[in-house]
Amino acid sequence: MARRDRIGSLAPARVGLLGGSFNPAHDGHRHISQLALKHLRLNQVWWLVSPQNPLKPAAGMAALDRRLADARTLAGDRRIVVTDLESRLGTTYTFDTIRALVRRYPRTRFVWLMGADNLAQIPQWYRWQEIFHMVPIAIFDRASYSFRALGGLAAERFSRCRKTPREAGLLADTRPPAWIYIRSRAHPASATALRAAGHVKSSVRQGAGAISPVRE
Repeated sequence: MARRDRIGSLAPARVGLLGGSFNPAHDGHRHISQLALKHLRLNQVWWLVSPQNPLKPAAGMAALDRRLADARTLAGDRRIVVTDLESRLGTTYTFDTIRALVRRYPRTRFVWLMGADNLAQIPQWYRWQEIFHMVPIAIFDRASYSFRALGGLAAERFSRCRKTPREAGLLADTRPPAWIYIRSRAHPASATALRAAGHVKSSVRQGAGAISPVRE
């Protein structure tokens, strides 16, 4: 029987949401999560392991149960909860997932977490502008993408809603649209590099490249 997550009918007050394929999960995901827990003063971070990312091919995608199990092995922090909520909710797009979670947990203040590469390409996502109006967003630095991300359409469109680093601890309590760009030591782990190297099972503390999963 598949192991269940620790999410019940009640959720903590402040939760970060990190979505993606986690194919496989790696230290970059944990690095972002721990930064979010610290700087955003969150109670938990939920890893939303997607059944199938609409912007990624199904070929080469490990089974959901395997990706969940690998992610739980890697997480190593009780505050990081690995979950198949998207599968249970029947959602595919980030917009639908967030909308469902906000309705399901009305007392929880959610923050969407993502890397700078996703800020650069979020205009490709389904109803992306509405996502900014649903929850605050925290973007984590990735050196090779920072210039393109901060000069891109999303950053420009919501430039007046950008918060300063000193306001990071208040982001979860800020009415959206609100977003923050967190600069920190870049982590080298990459799911793409791990798959190319054939190290899916040994993904812990390996890899080089991206630090976050691509969403739709």
